[in-house]
Amino acid sequence: MSLRVLIADDSALFRRAISDVLAALPEVELVGSAANGRLALQKVRELKPDVLTLDLEMPEIDGLGVLDALRQTGDKVAVIVVSALTRRGGDLTLRALEKGAFDFITKPDTTSAEESRAAIRRELAPRLRTLGHRVAVRDILNRPTHPPASAAAPRVAPLRAEAVPSSAELSGIASRMNRLAATNKPELVLVGVSTGGPNALAKMLPQLPRDIGVPILIVQHMPPVFTQSLADSLAARCGVRVREAAHGEPLVPNTAYIAPGGRQMRLAIAPDGSRIAQITDDPPENNCRPSVDYLFRSVANLLPGRAMAVILTGMGNDGTLGLRLLKRQGCFVIAQDEASCVVYGMPKSAVDAGVTDVILPLEAIGGRIVTTVRGGKA
Repeated sequence: MSLRVLIADDSALFRRAISDVLAALPEVELVGSAANGRLALQKVRELKPDVLTLDLEMPEIDGLGVLDALRQTGDKVAVIVVSALTRRGGDLTLRALEKGAFDFITKPDTTSAEESRAAIRRELAPRLRTLGHRVAVRDILNRPTHPPASAAAPRVAPLRAEAVPSSAELSGIASRMNRLAATNKPELVLVGVSTGGPNALAKMLPQLPRDIGVPILIVQHMPPVFTQSLADSLAARCGVRVREAAHGEPLVPNTAYIAPGGRQMRLAIAPDGSRIAQITDDPPENNCRPSVDYLFRSVANLLPGRAMAVILTGMGNDGTLGLRLLKRQGCFVIAQDEASCVVYGMPKSAVDAGVTDVILPLEAIGGRIVTTVRGGKA
């Protein structure tokens, strides 16, 4: 079954670029295009697409107006925002995500049509694959499941007594629990997040008190400019201070530092022994810059056993290798559960790798951070 996609953009050139990309993707069908928001809404009703790529700055009804109308009508189309790589584009994109957009891509800043198509494909293809999987699962769940009347009753295996742990196993469990109980209180909180991240952070960070007592380092997969918009939006909601990290600045308690889009962030130790953020142009890792692994690895090397990490919603597996290093040093790791994720990719990778301590719904993660940082005291 093909994933049905509708394009809404007032630029004929960009509609053509996305159309060319979609034509080359397997199991994707372009069902139509629209040059303004009013026509886009009409075609959503008529064509019932699975996905709408949505320009935010269009005539008649802009992208935010389209999202408002879709929410009012209850249309279940998934929206991928197509945004300009500007500060205004970043601000509008965050508002679009708050209004229910699934994710965003940015318009390529190139004059070459071939380079533009390649850039669009790099960003759009993985998001469409994720949405295609969602649609396939939804269709399976919606199929009627009526077994034939003549079907024989399933055979039930006889009950078997549960194995009783040996004394050696019990001793090992007790030792592990003692080690966990003796773990130092974290001096730093690390957060890695991607698709669905702005809304997840907007729900989690306000749960932290302004006197949480430790710095918080956040890697959110975003391009340049957008992370400043994200920091400003979160700062208005949170008790802790929220800012885009700057190179060489000291990491002080009660402040959340967001890695600048398009650059890497790592922990470093200043000559006076204080902890600082280093912002670099090192290469991408896992096709990401900023990369969660890059930050987590630096903390595992410089602050062994004295941090805790949180891995939130997102595509891919960025963060898992860094969590392996952190776990070897005894760090406590929280993963967001599947039900509350927009995309259960990064948390699933960490869970499958066995590098998480607890799996929690998003609404419970802030409270668990507080409890852990305060050494078990709520």
